[in-house]
Amino acid sequence: MTAPTTQVPAVRLTAIEKRFGPVRANRGASLEVRQGEIHALVGENGAGKSTLMKILSGAMPCDGGRIEVGGRDVTGWTTAEAIASGVGMVHQHFMLVPTLTVAENVVLGREPVSVGTFDRARAIRDVEQLCEQSGLIVPPDRLVADLSVGEAQRVEILKTLYRGARILLLDEPTAVLSPPEVAELWKVLRRVRDGGATIVLITHKLDEVMNVTEQVTVMRQGETVARFSTASTTPEGIAHAMVGRAVDLSVRAGREGSAVPATPSAPALEVRNLVVRGPRVERAVNDISFTVAPGEIFGIAGVEGNGQTELLEAIAGLRGVTSGRIVLGGADITALGVRARGDAGLSHIPEDRHRRGLILEYSVADNLILGRQHHYQQRGVLDGDAIASNAAAQIAGYDIRPADATLPAQALSGGNQQKIVIAREMSRPFTALLAAQPTRGVDVGAIEFIHDELRKARDAGKAILLVSAELREVLTLADRIAVMYGGKFVTVLPRSEANEEVLGPYMTGAKRESAA
Repeated sequence: MTAPTTQVPAVRLTAIEKRFGPVRANRGASLEVRQGEIHALVGENGAGKSTLMKILSGAMPCDGGRIEVGGRDVTGWTTAEAIASGVGMVHQHFMLVPTLTVAENVVLGREPVSVGTFDRARAIRDVEQLCEQSGLIVPPDRLVADLSVGEAQRVEILKTLYRGARILLLDEPTAVLSPPEVAELWKVLRRVRDGGATIVLITHKLDEVMNVTEQVTVMRQGETVARFSTASTTPEGIAHAMVGRAVDLSVRAGREGSAVPATPSAPALEVRNLVVRGPRVERAVNDISFTVAPGEIFGIAGVEGNGQTELLEAIAGLRGVTSGRIVLGGADITALGVRARGDAGLSHIPEDRHRRGLILEYSVADNLILGRQHHYQQRGVLDGDAIASNAAAQIAGYDIRPADATLPAQALSGGNQQKIVIAREMSRPFTALLAAQPTRGVDVGAIEFIHDELRKARDAGKAILLVSAELREVLTLADRIAVMYGGKFVTVLPRSEANEEVLGPYMTGAKRESAA
């Protein structure tokens, strides 16, 4: 641990304790953040990071320990008191009202009033001025429902700044952002930092830690285990502190040895001339054809919003098809429903675990059989023993924490919720797996584990269609890589010919070629 600074820290947490029933989320955790720095808080899923930040933001009380902000003891304060003192938290899952405008969301709860009524014109002016000052440019009169994910993230930060926050707590702010949006966010955070603000950043992405922070605090199993100066450490060193062992962070080729044939004679999954409508466009997927062979990982790279979501949801049966065919194991499944596709051998890790992958109010055990309840019945009644046995096996096999199958899924961290989805979809019998953002929001140890599971499935003869906003992930796993832009594949390359420099121009639309 580094020696404490002589300057009064912006934040000092000492010996923080927090329990949720039998689960001890924080075990004497500590954190010290200097004024005017960007400080990373990292750790495995379930390490207690988000809990610690919720305690600091006043969202929940601690069971023991001391909280100081600017040298003042604020232990036990409320969210309102934290906001009034300049502490604001930007949560991983956005808390915006889709039917309101950007300006209305930003000022919500602190609306400017004129002659006893909401002064809309002043709200727009105030938000325009805040956008200009912070560099977070979003049209104030646009509906939040019409914003991209990156724009919605900006609105969340604007809300916090509007309330006068000088200490910003950001929980996985880049989890759903494209690479250009991430680069833009870092510019904004540096500008806010240079204006005197202090930023605590929770992230699993170690390249972000190295690029944007000055100090790093590492948590493991509820405890603070290390603190580093970013300049004096490495991603490998941080990962070792997080997991307690060496972690492989290298980019490996999709397959060692011979490559998968580009045109397999008996594809496990085949998509023919597929056209799919989007929310605001006629052809979000525009006449796409491809195959995935047994024993192949076919990766799709690209900036989010270019039809990847619509493509996978159409294959999974969650979205209607305008035209084209979907063939699984030689059988046309285009007209089948979701359950029938699953029984036919299609598995699906959705990109939005809350909307498509989980019922948060259900227990971990029940979420681990979603979509397959009919396989856990005895004479029309759910078999509790079989469900519990399945849950115990998946919790152990995928290191889901806490290891309590009776807890509701909403009680787990985002990364452990993702593990539930992955455990369920990869443990069922499948011919082809649709993996959309499979490691979104999970820690480096879990990423390594999930990547290994995907490789094992590939090596066992399964076909995997991988979509990821993380180009590094696609390069690590895929045997062939397609780049999707404007609803089309603009190139398809074997892994041996692909790297960031080659794929980048295709991802931005600067370069295109025929990609059958």
